[in-house]
Amino acid sequence: MQIADILSPAAVKTLAQTTSKKRLFQEVSELARSIYGVDAAQTLDALQERESLGPTGVGHGVALPHARLHGLDRVVGLFLRLEKPLDFDAVDRQPVDLIFALLAPKSTGVDHLKALALVSRTLRDQDLRNKLRANDDPVALHALLAAAPASKRHKSLHFFARAAIMVVTGS
Repeated sequence: MQIADILSPAAVKTLAQTTSKKRLFQEVSELARSIYGVDAAQTLDALQERESLGPTGVGHGVALPHARLHGLDRVVGLFLRLEKPLDFDAVDRQPVDLIFALLAPKSTGVDHLKALALVSRTLRDQDLRNKLRANDDPVALHALLAAAPASKRHKSLHFFARAAIMVVTGS
């Protein structure tokens, strides 16, 4: 599995102003409706329910909100870059400006975990995060994410550990 397998070019967006986590989840839900045809209200409820189990801000300005939904036949992603970072109750207490949301079928198993691990590994790369922050063009953002090696390993295990905790605690 690679980022390009789960992230449609149309599912990448830059937001100038987002005032709250709830408003961000509304944006994600509406984008998911328009790109993947899922019910926006169901998506919003599922994202908020998952977030209530524990924040999905994994550190270094990155959040990985995720939810399981009816109406999907595969794992899909949405990427948003915020021009103004948002408080997300992240593990390192830093505001978040890079959001990669994952939506999975209600009945999915290992594919959801594989996608979460893939995104976590990908966004662990500081050089990639810097390049994402330096761009506001959705086409360029998608190209950067899609070109990221799927199997790249890094010394820091923080992101993977946090992703594993998120899965165990209720993703």
